[in-house]
Amino acid sequence: MDTRYNPGEIEQKWQNKWLEIGLDKTPTDSNKPKFYTLSMFPYPSGSLHMGHVRNYTITDVIARLKRMQGYRVLHPMGWDAFGLPAENAAINRGVPPSKWTYQNIDQMRGQLKSLGLSIDWDCEVATCSPDYYKWTQWIFLQFFQAGLAYQKEAAVNWDPIDQTVLANEQVDNEGRSWRSGAIVERKLLRQWFLKITDYAEELLKDLDKLPGWPERVKTMQANWIGKSTGAYLEFPIVGMDEKIGVYTTRPDTVYGVSYVVLAPEHPLTERVTTEARQTEVETFVKEVSNQTELERTAEDRPKRGIPTGGKVINPFTGEEVPIWIADYVLYEYGTGAVMGVPAHDARDFKFAKQQDLPIKVVIARADAADAVLIPHEAYTEPGIVVNSDIFNGMSSVDAKVAIVEYAQKQGFGQARVQYRLRDWLISRQRYWGAPIPIIHCPNCGAVPVPDQDLPVELPENVEFSGRGGSPLAQLESWVNVDCPSCGTPGKRETDTMDTFIDSSWYYLRFTDAKNDRQVFDSTKVNDWMPVNQYVGGIEHAILHLLYSRFFTKVLRDRGLLNFDEPFQHLLTQGMVQGLTYMNPNKGGKDKWIASSLVNPADPRDPETGEPLQKLYATMSKSKGNGVVPEDVIAKYGVDTARMFVLFKAPPEKDLEWDEADVEGQFRFLNRVWRLVTDFVDNPQSSKKFKNQEPKSKIEKDLRRAIHTAIKEVSEDVDGEYQFNTAISELMKLSNALADASCKDSPIYAEGIQTLILMLAPFAPHIAEELWHLLGNDSSVHTASWLKHNPEALIADEITLVIQVNGKKRGDLQVPAQLDKAELEKYARESDVAQRHIENKTIKKVIVVPNKLVNFVIG
Repeated sequence: MDTRYNPGEIEQKWQNKWLEIGLDKTPTDSNKPKFYTLSMFPYPSGSLHMGHVRNYTITDVIARLKRMQGYRVLHPMGWDAFGLPAENAAINRGVPPSKWTYQNIDQMRGQLKSLGLSIDWDCEVATCSPDYYKWTQWIFLQFFQAGLAYQKEAAVNWDPIDQTVLANEQVDNEGRSWRSGAIVERKLLRQWFLKITDYAEELLKDLDKLPGWPERVKTMQANWIGKSTGAYLEFPIVGMDEKIGVYTTRPDTVYGVSYVVLAPEHPLTERVTTEARQTEVETFVKEVSNQTELERTAEDRPKRGIPTGGKVINPFTGEEVPIWIADYVLYEYGTGAVMGVPAHDARDFKFAKQQDLPIKVVIARADAADAVLIPHEAYTEPGIVVNSDIFNGMSSVDAKVAIVEYAQKQGFGQARVQYRLRDWLISRQRYWGAPIPIIHCPNCGAVPVPDQDLPVELPENVEFSGRGGSPLAQLESWVNVDCPSCGTPGKRETDTMDTFIDSSWYYLRFTDAKNDRQVFDSTKVNDWMPVNQYVGGIEHAILHLLYSRFFTKVLRDRGLLNFDEPFQHLLTQGMVQGLTYMNPNKGGKDKWIASSLVNPADPRDPETGEPLQKLYATMSKSKGNGVVPEDVIAKYGVDTARMFVLFKAPPEKDLEWDEADVEGQFRFLNRVWRLVTDFVDNPQSSKKFKNQEPKSKIEKDLRRAIHTAIKEVSEDVDGEYQFNTAISELMKLSNALADASCKDSPIYAEGIQTLILMLAPFAPHIAEELWHLLGNDSSVHTASWLKHNPEALIADEITLVIQVNGKKRGDLQVPAQLDKAELEKYARESDVAQRHIENKTIKKVIVVPNKLVNFVIG
C-alpha cells in the first residue's frame, strides 16, 4: 500500500462521494434530537480569506461531531448579498449589481465546497434574490401593521461618498462611515424607522435567558440599551404658556440648577430666542447641524453653547434661570433638553466654567461639616442634601425619592425609566437593497403593497451615477403607480432597507428555505429553532445580534414563533493575524511593510533603511500580510488547513498565522497516515475491534491511553469547543500507538479505530479514507461517537516515588489503590528505601497516596 499521504487526491475523491450519497442533507424525520449550528453568513466579496476558513471550520466540526453523537443536524449557508459594495462596483465597472453579486457568489460557493464543509446546500439563500426579499418585504409589513414601522423627519448621518444614510451604530468613534471611511455629515431627511424602543425592557431583561453567551457581549448589549431610572421634570418658560421637559437621573440636585440647555434643533429653540439673540442663535444652529453626533458628544472636545435670551422658572425654587443651546445636547436623546447642575455633573461644571455660569452646591460629602461654596470640581458621589429647602439633611439617595414624590404631588414632575436605545433608522437612499413595500397616496397616506403583489422587484434599467439620492427615484415608470386602496395615482417608496434587515431573520428562513407560499412553515421553524450554536465575530455584538433578537420577539408576538431568543449559545471567534512590519516614522498605509519584502534577521524599510517593528496584525491587503487559502490548500491540503486553524489557538482567541505550525499539522497527519497504513499492511494485525479484554500490562496501558483520549477529547469538544486541546489529546494517542509494542493485539486495533473516529470531525477527508482502508463500507461520519469506559482508566499499578528528606531516591511499582499504611509498608521493604534508611532513625514518614513516600531521618 502507498504509505505517502496525498491530500489533493483523497480530498476531491471524498467530496465527490459525499455529494453523490447526500451525506450532508438535513434529516426530515424528528426521531432524533435536533442541533442547529450556524456561522454568520458572509458578504459575497468574491474571495475567501483565512478568517472565513476558521469561522466555517469551527461550525463544521460542531456539525460533524453532533451527527456522530446521534443528533439530526441543520448546518446551512447563505449570502448577505445586498449592500453598497455591489452598487459601487456597478458605478465603477459599469456592471449591474446583480451580475457582480452572483458572480461572486458562484466563486465563493466553489471555494467553500473545496473546504469539504458538511453544508446542506439545498438550504442556500441569497438575500438579493426576489424569492428571499419578497419575505423581507412581507416581514416589514408585519412591523407596519403592528405599528412598529413609521416615517418621520430626522437629522441623520449622511455618508458623502456612499451617498446614503447611516445608523448611529455605523459611524465609528472618529465620526467616520464604517464602510467608506468618509467623515459623516448631518442631514434632515424623512426616514423610515422600526420601533425597537418598544422592546427595550424585554431585550434587556431577556439577556438573563442567555447563559450560553459571552458575558462581554451581554454587557455590550446592556450598555447599548442603557436603562436608567430618574425623573421627568417640567420648567415653565417665562412669558409663555409652554414648559421645557427634562429627564434627569439626579433629581436630588434640582435645587442646584443654574441653567437649562436645549438641543440646537429643538422645536422650542426658535421660539424662546429673543430678538436680540436671533442672528447669533441662527448662526450657531447652522454650524452645529454640520457636526456628527460623535463630534458633538465626544468627552475630549470643548462644549460650545450660547444663550437664547429666554428663561425658565425652576419650579422647586421659583427662581428664573437662563435657557442656553449647546452642541452636546441632542434632540434625539431624552427630551432634547437638560438641566444644568454644574456642582454635581462634570460636563455641566466644565461648561459653566467656560461660560461663567453660577455653580451652586446642593450635595455635600457625608463627613463634611459645611457645604463647599465654591467647588474646584464637580462632586458626583452620594452625600447629604444642602441648600435644598425642606430636603436639607436627607441623604441624596433618600432625597431622589422624596423630591420625585413632591414633584408628582405639585404637578410638575414624575418618576420615569428611560433608555439610551434609539429607534432603528432603516432607510437607505441606494438601489441595491430590498425596496420598502409602501405606496404613498395623496388621499390615503402610506399604503402597504398587498401581499399578492410582493415582491416589489428591483427594476433592472437603472442608471448608476453615484450622485445623491436613490437611483430608483429617477425611474418614473417604476415610481408612478396607483394606490392599492383608492386607485388614485401615487408613488412608490424609493428608499431601500438597511441590509441589517436581511440578516435579522435569515436564520429563520434556513429552516424552510424553499417555501414559496409563506415566509416559513411555523412547525418547521419552531422545531429547529432556536439556533443551538451560533458562531461569528465580536464586531456584530450590538448591531446584528440585537436586531435579530428584536425581530424574533416581534415575529413571536405576531404568532409566527413560539420562542423568545434566536441563539442559545454564541461563540465569538478571534481574528486571524499575519506577520507584518511597521515603520513608526511613516503614516497611513505607507507605514506597513509586507513580511515578504523584509529580511527577518535585520528588518528594515526597503526604501529608507529605517528599522522596522515586527508584529502580528489582522490580515489585510494594506498590511501585506494576507494568506490566500487556495495556496495553503494546494501545498498542504484542506485537512491540514483545518487542523492548523483549530489547533493554533482556542476559537475565541486571535490566531497568529505561522507557516511552521502549518507544517507541523501536516507532519502529524502524515504520521497518522503511516500508523494506519502500516497497521493495514501488517498481516499479523488483529482486525477484531470489539469485546477484547487486555491481557498483558502493555495492553492495559494502551487501553487506558485509548479511553483517556476518548474522555478528554469528548470533554474538550462537547460544549466547550476547546479544539486545540482536543487535537493535543489525539496527538498523545497517536504517540501511544506509535510506541506500543503490541501492534498485533486487538487492543491496538481498537486504538487505531478510535484515533480515526475522533479525528473525523477535525480532518474529515483523511479520516474517511483511512476508515475505508480498515474495510468499512459506510462513512466514518455516520459512525457513532465513542464513550469512554471508566474502568479502563483505572491503573493496576502505580509508580510510587521514594524520597528521603525530600530528595528523590528512586521509583517503585506497587499495586494501585493501596491505603497509606500499605504504601508505607511497600516503601520500607523496597531495596531503594533500604539503601538509605537502614540503621538510621526515622523521625517521620510522609505518605501522599498514589504518589510518594518521604522518609524523614535524623
